Amino acid sequence: MIKGIGHLALTVQNMEKSLHFYCDLLGFQRAFDIPDDKGNPWIEYIKVAPGQFIELFYGGEVPSPYADEKIGFNHLCLEVNDIHEIADHLKSKGVTLDVEPNRGKDNNYQCWVKDPDGNRIEFMQLDPSSPHMNC
Repeated sequence: MIKGIGHLALTVQNMEKSLHFYCDLLGFQRAFDIPDDKGNPWIEYIKVAPGQFIELFYGGEVPSPYADEKIGFNHLCLEVNDIHEIADHLKSKGVTLDVEPNRGKDNNYQCWVKDPDGNRIEFMQLDPSSPHMNC
């Protein structure tokens, strides 16, 4: 049956800005690319962890603004060991935090940013008392 989540796919407006954000700022590795049938750039794969990828498609033109009521993609959550360490790292690279580190209702620590296309990213430090750790 299902083993896990393989990747999250995003269509981006500016691939270089997105690669800079995900690789240079967040520290993920550019894994491989897949050209289209004519050999043109089509997809870039970013490795998050073994078997986990973010798939970036070229060609985004129409922004999709976030709204609480919007149906569909809401955010990407990345688990971290130390919420303050990632927050300080992001700020040192010029990334603006939308939400400073705080404890959420699930008892985990979190902070939030947006990628170059406005996609919301949550960084989460799991707390031993959170429901995530106890199921």
